Amino acid sequence: MIDRYLLISAAATEITSAKNNTIALTGAGISVASGIPPFRGPGGVWEKYDVEEYGTIDVFYRRPEKAWEMLKEFKEVIEKAQPNPAHLALARLETLGYLRTIITQNVDGLHQEAGNINVIEFHGNNRWIVCLKCNRRYPTAEVSTATLPPYCTCGGVLKPDAVFFGEKIPYEALSSSSAEANNCSVVLVIGTSAVVEPAASVPFIARRAGAKIIEINPERALSSDIYLQGPAEEILPMLVDEVISLSPR
Repeated sequence: MIDRYLLISAAATEITSAKNNTIALTGAGISVASGIPPFRGPGGVWEKYDVEEYGTIDVFYRRPEKAWEMLKEFKEVIEKAQPNPAHLALARLETLGYLRTIITQNVDGLHQEAGNINVIEFHGNNRWIVCLKCNRRYPTAEVSTATLPPYCTCGGVLKPDAVFFGEKIPYEALSSSSAEANNCSVVLVIGTSAVVEPAASVPFIARRAGAKIIEINPERALSSDIYLQGPAEEILPMLVDEVISLSPR
């Protein structure tokens, strides 16, 4: 078994060699340490709520009060969540000039809270709520869920600014992520099994373009060039420290 430090050192070498040509693909696993449960797997949201009953856009349009039973709980979780060491490490990597872009499947906004600027959100952001009638946007914390569904001042139903099942991924997110994947030297795959499209295509597009894949997950999900086993909040700070140690003074 290869020593973990040697693998971290190898990953850091790839990142420093790539200069500002590294991107990251993140999934629910990076936010678990912030108290946000994943949607899939043991303890996931879809174990508690049937996706067909609560998570589709058709359900939201037909029975928004039903969908908001789940959304209210998720809203409260997100409002309490703070960036964990994994988010902060990626923000630090961007500040250092080694991470160009984050492509995330998450809707918690924690990358931006941590300080990352270049973030592509496949599924929107639950820290914002939008009116389906007038398109006014509200910070989630300003919306009361004392009665469900919540309404805009114009009388329209409010919906989290996130993608539901049955909705299309925003074209800009698809286009930008494809461009990033086709033009990077390294892609960090963090906290995701990379099986749900279109995000799942990112590492494969990058590999076809010649990029190296560095995976950080408790269990291996990809045929990655370097696999760092463990939780992101443990591995990423060590990786960034090693990047700093290899950086020109």
